[in-house]
Amino acid sequence: GEQRRELYPPIEPYRTGRLSVDGTHELYFEESGNPHGKPVVFLHGGPGSSAKPKGRRFFDPAKYRIILFDQRGAGRSKPHASLENNTTWHLVADIERLRLELGIERWVV
Repeated sequence: GEQRRELYPPIEPYRTGRLSVDGTHELYFEESGNPHGKPVVFLHGGPGSSAKPKGRRFFDPAKYRIILFDQRGAGRSKPHASLENNTTWHLVADIERLRLELGIERWVV
């Protein structure tokens, strides 16, 4: 097939939410695209970055259920810029917690 060389058009999330992952941290997450599509989670750069609208545009919104979230201490997650309990292993656990919270069996990372 032909390779796509442009991003998909901008879209807005159909759902946003917050997920408490411990006594300190609360993650912001959003879903866009097709609610019944193939689930994909997009990880932002970091530290100190956040999920940005451009992250939604890498995936065909007709085919994918696009999940973005702000990692611990980043973006709209709380508390802002916190390094407490904020390691790679916490991130891995948070990704799994979000997957379970959203009722997703398997997804593309």
